[in-house]
Order: sequence, then C-alpha cells, then structure tokens
Amino acid sequence: MTHASLPRYDADPANLRRTFSYFPSGVVALIAEVDGEPRGLVAATFTVGVSIEPPLVLCAIQNSSTTWPLLRQAPTIGISVLAEGQGPLGLQIGSKNSAERFVDVPLRSAGSTARFIAGAPVWFECEIHGEHPAGDHAVILLKVIGLGADPDLRPLVFHASTFRQLVRPAAIQDEDDS
Repeated sequence: MTHASLPRYDADPANLRRTFSYFPSGVVALIAEVDGEPRGLVAATFTVGVSIEPPLVLCAIQNSSTTWPLLRQAPTIGISVLAEGQGPLGLQIGSKNSAERFVDVPLRSAGSTARFIAGAPVWFECEIHGEHPAGDHAVILLKVIGLGADPDLRPLVFHASTFRQLVRPAAIQDEDDS
C-alpha cells in the first residue's frame, strides 16, 4: 500500500477558513432579553453533548463581538437551532445592524430571560457555565436547564460558506416507505 503525501498547513488564513467551511455544521441563534430588549447573535460553531453530568453544550464566539458582552449579562440564554428555511432570519440576527436584528422575528419565551426563535427544531435554555480564551474566539460552556425538540422539523446546515438543507438519499426514503 502506498501512502500519498498530504499537504501541510501553509499558514494561509484564507485556505484555513475555506477548509474549515467544508465541515458541515448547524446554525444557532443565542438570544436573551437584556434591559427589556432582545439581544442575540448567530454562531455556526456549536457542539452538543459536551457533558451529560452536568448537561453542557459549547459555542465559540468571536472576541470582536460587540453583542456577547451584552448577552452574557443575562441570567439565562436561549439557543435555537435554525430550521431549514430560516436562513434569512439567521442573516438578519447576525447582521451588523443591531437595531434591525429582531424586527418581525417570531420569538418565544420560557418565562426567563432566554428567548427562542419560533419554528426552531431544537432549543436549549442555558446558563453560562464557563468562558475560556481560544485564540481569536472565546469558548463558552453553557449548562442546559431546559430543552425541547420538534423531530418533524429539519435543521439548517452551514457548509462551504452557504446555507444548505438536509436531504435523505432516495434509497433510504424507499426503505422507510416500504
């Protein structure tokens, strides 16, 4: 068996960013009410199942975020996994224009400061468990204190720097229909 030589990382940030983009991920919105207003941001670096006891999820936030310092003040934060078709909401919430982020965005409340996007297939109500520096980002560990899911809804996927939808292969669909 011959082994082909694999390319080494050449310290090109554009190549690194492009290569990272080929790893598909879900898209989440982190939202809370702060000073009577919804505050939020969108992230594609999100991991569930970090720990079962305590129940932890993880999100990476850019150090340059001007929203995170506001959002971290809330006692609870809502995390909504965006559904297919909610890409425009993700772009709106992630926009630089913070005054327009939540115009006509359907939000739900859990009776706390956490806010959730209506129609999300998965949602978590969380408290900040820890925050750790990680290069140009901060890794935020969030303790899950409430959660829910709608298994009939499909998540939005971010892959190759664009939003995509999950599609089941026809062979699997045919097996399920039999």
